[in-house]
Amino acid sequence: MSDSGGMAIRRRTAARRPRSRIVRLGFWVLKGGVALFALSLLAVVLLRWIPPVTSGVMIEKRIDALMAGKSYSVDHRWVAWDRMSKHAALAVVASEDQNFPTHRGFDFASLQKALDDREKGKRLRGASTISQQVAKNVFLWSGRSVVRKGLEAYFTVLIELVWPKQRILEVYLNVAEMGHGIFGVEAASQRFFRKPAAKLTPAEAALLAAVLPNPIRLRAERPSAYVQERRDFILQQMNLLGGTAYLAGL
Repeated sequence: MSDSGGMAIRRRTAARRPRSRIVRLGFWVLKGGVALFALSLLAVVLLRWIPPVTSGVMIEKRIDALMAGKSYSVDHRWVAWDRMSKHAALAVVASEDQNFPTHRGFDFASLQKALDDREKGKRLRGASTISQQVAKNVFLWSGRSVVRKGLEAYFTVLIELVWPKQRILEVYLNVAEMGHGIFGVEAASQRFFRKPAAKLTPAEAALLAAVLPNPIRLRAERPSAYVQERRDFILQQMNLLGGTAYLAGL
């Protein structure tokens, strides 16, 4: 074989090597993506029936405290849907997501209103649904990065596809932070009112819902005038929604 022929073969071989590496890399990326999808779907399916023993936010707060050299304890007590006051469920819906029974994970009307309010210079308010908050609290971490928000949307879709609305609300009421290190309606009810979540009154349920936007700054055990005002507003909304009958059929 001539030198020119050998050089041509070597050039073609060298040109194929980068392409083969790209193909192999693409294969492993695809394989990894399929594996992550399968694992995430399995986790969502299992949690359709199994109570989560912890959450992404609880783990994050423990890690943050450890990195800062501080102690941090978690009070988290799971309580089943049938053993919690329906006033608590209605209160968080009235406060956080009044379209919860009908939307499919995203409330685009509320999101547009929040954007319009921001353009008018009004106070920025959240537009995340209860489903989105469950996705963040259980599977993810705090923050507003594009990656985190994308994963939140992904898990929100999975949750809405796999879980019934009642399960979404049940999990939310069990993992939402309601005070420093206090997660879930049962732990909050025992800590603040010395009673199980099954016996919460409408006013007590509304008070717990009132601190959800910022459970570290807003205190259910020593409610400020602002928290009391929010409680009264939530009670009004609960009545306007028609009481706990609003949750029928979840």
